Amino acid sequence: MVVIHHNPECGTSRNVLEIIRAAGYQPEVIEYLQEGWTKAQLLALFAAADLTPRSALRTTKSPAKELGLLDESVSDERLLAAMLQHPVLVNRSIVCTPKGVKLCQPSEAVLDLLDQWPAGPFAKEDGQLILVSP
Repeated sequence: MVVIHHNPECGTSRNVLEIIRAAGYQPEVIEYLQEGWTKAQLLALFAAADLTPRSALRTTKSPAKELGLLDESVSDERLLAAMLQHPVLVNRSIVCTPKGVKLCQPSEAVLDLLDQWPAGPFAKEDGQLILVSP
């Protein structure tokens, strides 16, 4: 089972989802901007992916700066509370497979979590080739 916490507005997230599907998987797609997060869910994902709230914080195209979250003195608890209130603050895409959990940035990082890969050549939506023909 492959699960992707997906933001369809994000090119990186769309690329990750396309890589997963092109590899032959039918992932469970969780659109976290619509569904939101629970504290337990975030803590479990962060622990499994070896992330902290700080390392998972999306600092661009998010309200992180306006909310005063960029200062290193901001506590993990405050970051988590903000992420629950503003799901866009969590960087994307987080993918879960039997091989582990990972924040897939760049998008080709998802390949580490997949037993089978897409057939090459394979390019991201911007045309960047990430897999060549075998």
